Amino acid sequence: MEFIFDKIYIPNNHSFITREIALSGETIIHSHKNIELNYIASGTGRRIVGDNISNFEKGDLVLLGAELPHCWELLDREKNEEPNCIVTHFSEELLLNEYFKMPELQNILLLIKQASRGIHFKVENDYEIREILIGLSQSEGLEYYIGLLRIFNLLLKIKDRKKLSNPLNQSSVFSKNIEKINKVYEYVFLNIQEGINLEEASSVLNMAPSSFCRFFKKKTGITFMEYVKNVRVGMAAKLLAKTDKQITEICYESGYNNLANFNHYFKVSMGVTPTEYRKNFR
Repeated sequence: MEFIFDKIYIPNNHSFITREIALSGETIIHSHKNIELNYIASGTGRRIVGDNISNFEKGDLVLLGAELPHCWELLDREKNEEPNCIVTHFSEELLLNEYFKMPELQNILLLIKQASRGIHFKVENDYEIREILIGLSQSEGLEYYIGLLRIFNLLLKIKDRKKLSNPLNQSSVFSKNIEKINKVYEYVFLNIQEGINLEEASSVLNMAPSSFCRFFKKKTGITFMEYVKNVRVGMAAKLLAKTDKQITEICYESGYNNLANFNHYFKVSMGVTPTEYRKNFR
């Protein structure tokens, strides 16, 4: 699994850009300074947002804040014929625009700020949103901007929404240390099943373990091991929801070597036991 720090090109005469993009078979976790709205037009697979791992399918709609690591991975490529998404990237200067200080747009501004953890919107009928987004990818000028406001108006009306990732310390945003944190994310996602070793993680940044732990906590707001536990629980939740594997097997595949610990941390994080969680998908 690769990781890149991406740069999104937005033309100077645009505050945002909407495109239809094919979902690649490659798994690349990436982050960028742009806010992103991602709509899955077709395809199924696994979504990674920060320390959250979930499944996605057609109609999946997520708003992502700046610098939030993410990727959409196709799990069954043979069944995913021409999978694609419609992605809107906003200019890095969007929130500095005086236009967003208008009282009528304050709820939009608040929604964008909440997206620092990633927001998943559960849409019962995504037809209207899909048609507007397709129109955005094909229009320009005032019609282009009006379409964007229509999208945000619909998002604000969706009450069934969920924050995906645990909060990050925003002091790390746009800082020179973001690339170091991204390297740690990459190490965790590459080794979560085999096992995470603090000495190895520290060596990724050429730091002593104690210095590494202080650095990670300062830049993310949580300890390194808390982050690892969150990723493991996210992976376990995906396996419980989408497979018939035994809970013991899922425990080990998620990086735990003790069933009691697995059950404990899963319930603390999700509010229910693994068995109770699985029943919600049966």
